Amino acid sequence: MTSTTAITVRRARTTDVPHIRRLVAPLAEERILVAKEAVAYYEGLQEFRIAEGPDGEVVGCGALHVMWEDLAEVRTLATDGTWRGRGVGHLLLRALLADAAEIGVRRVFCLTFEVDFFRRHGFEVMANQSAVDPEVYSELLRSHDEGVAEFLDLARVKPNTLGNTRMIRSL
Repeated sequence: MTSTTAITVRRARTTDVPHIRRLVAPLAEERILVAKEAVAYYEGLQEFRIAEGPDGEVVGCGALHVMWEDLAEVRTLATDGTWRGRGVGHLLLRALLADAAEIGVRRVFCLTFEVDFFRRHGFEVMANQSAVDPEVYSELLRSHDEGVAEFLDLARVKPNTLGNTRMIRSL
């Protein structure tokens, strides 16, 4: 078993997109994550962090998507199956939360099936949509981003909802 000290977390590069897609594919088949077209990963590449194993192999990924002045979403947090349970997700999430704090985001949310994992990292289940005030809510309604629509619990995304849990954490 390799310790997390052998894992390096870095910003994603264009050459990482095939690796991100490889990490997401089995989770998309299990309906845990939603797979995207390659172009979507390239367009959002600057949001991604990559975890590399000791030999340079990509063993995990995660993204931080800013939604509003003080609100961002952790997205596409995925670990290679052979590396699950070994701290890779923890390291990626810690890096994404540090990124959020660095750019001035005060709250981070996620849509997840891994409720216990996110609870261990300070996230709480959202009881309602009071995470944003009505004025911000009306602004967010203008977004074309499906993740924003999921966060707002809009009816148009209901057929695509995976049944995951909305969680939030203040920084």
